[in-house]
Amino acid sequence: MRVLIFTGLFPNREQPLQGIPIFQRVAHFAERPGNQVQVIAPVPYFPRWIRWTRWQRDGQIPAEEKIRNLAITHPRYLLFPKISMPLHGLLMFLGSWRTARRLHRQMKFDCIDAHFVYPDGFAAVLLGKLLKIPVVVSARGTDINLYPSFRLIRPLIRWTLSHSAGVVAVSASLREVMLGLGAQPDHIRVIGNGIDLGRFSPVATAEARNHLGLPSSGKIIVSVGDLIPRKGFHFLIPAFAQIARRFSDLHLYILGEGDYRSKLEALIQEYKVETQVTLVGSVPNDQLRYWYSAATVSCLASSREGWANVLQESMACGTPVVATRVWGAPEVVVSSELGLLVEQNVQEIAAALELAATRDWNRRFIEQQGVIRTWRVVAAEVEGFLSLSISRANSRSEAQS
Repeated sequence: MRVLIFTGLFPNREQPLQGIPIFQRVAHFAERPGNQVQVIAPVPYFPRWIRWTRWQRDGQIPAEEKIRNLAITHPRYLLFPKISMPLHGLLMFLGSWRTARRLHRQMKFDCIDAHFVYPDGFAAVLLGKLLKIPVVVSARGTDINLYPSFRLIRPLIRWTLSHSAGVVAVSASLREVMLGLGAQPDHIRVIGNGIDLGRFSPVATAEARNHLGLPSSGKIIVSVGDLIPRKGFHFLIPAFAQIARRFSDLHLYILGEGDYRSKLEALIQEYKVETQVTLVGSVPNDQLRYWYSAATVSCLASSREGWANVLQESMACGTPVVATRVWGAPEVVVSSELGLLVEQNVQEIAAALELAATRDWNRRFIEQQGVIRTWRVVAAEVEGFLSLSISRANSRSEAQS
C-alpha cells in the first residue's frame, strides 16, 4: 500500500517532540510488509528577518528531512497568526498542492492518510479530489472537542467529514461528536493510540530517582503536559497545596514547557509550595519512563483530551494515575485498579491525589494492562481500515463511471 501522510503535526528538526503519537503510528505502519509511506508536513512561511521567536523556529525547518527512515517534505504556506483560521485549511492546501502532485506522479499513492480534521484534513480532502485518490482523516482531540464550537470552522469540519473516504477517531467520545457533525457511522473507526514498549517500561524506583537526582525517600507526583490552560495545572497546584500541608515529604514535578509558565510560577508562590513543586521544563520522550517510574502517582488534570497518551505511558511503567474524567480518559483508565478518575475541581483532585499517594497499588498489574495496546497493534488496525476505505472508494468510483 502506497500512502501519503499529510499533517502539520509531525516531528521535525526544530520541534522533535511535536506529534509523537502521529509519528509512532506512521512509523509502525511503514514497517509493515508492503507499505510505502511519504510524509508531507507543511509549515507556515515566515520571513527569517522578522524577530518573532515562535515563527523564526518554523523558518529553520528544512525543506526535506528524514526521521527513522521516513522521508518528510515541508512545503511552505502563508499563514496570518490569529486572523486566518477560517482560511487556514485552504492556505495549507495551496502551499502543498505542487508538492503533493509531484510526489503522486512519482509514487502513485493509493490514499492520503491525514491527521487532525481541520485544517489538515480539510486541505488533504482538497488534495485528494484533485489527485483523484481517497482520503482518510484522523481526529485527534482539539479538532473535534473544541474547533466545532467556532462558527466559521464548524461547516468546514462537517464538509471534511462528509467528503472523507474514512474517518478515524482516537476515542469513542470523539466518534460520538463526529456522528453529530454528520459523519457516516459505517465510515468511522475508533483506533486508539498505542504504547512504545522500547520507551515505556518500568525502572526500579530507586534507580529511576538516582538517575534523575530526585530524593530517594518521600512521595512524588508527576504531571506531564504542555504548560497551557487546557492541561489544568491551575487546578493541580492548589490541589497539591491542600495535601502538602499534611505530607512534608511530598513533591510535585511538572514536566513540560509553554506560555503558561510565568502564571504557574506565580501560583506556586501564591500557595507557598516553592520547595515542593518544581517546573522541570521540557523532557525528551525517551526519558519520561524514569519520571513515571520514580513517581508514586502521576496526574493529568486536563479539561479536554482525545486519547490521553500520558496516562497509558504512566501505566506502562507501572505507575497509577489520577485523571479528570473527560473525553478519552475513561477509555484508558478502565478500572479503579489502574487509577482514579475525578471531576476537574481542586477538592476532588486533592482528595484523589491523597488517596492515590497512600494506597498500596499493584504496580505489576498496572504495567501489564498498560502494555496491552502497542503501536504494532495500532498499525495493523490502521492498515486494515485504510485498505477497506480504499476498496470502498474505488468501488463507488467504478459504480459512478
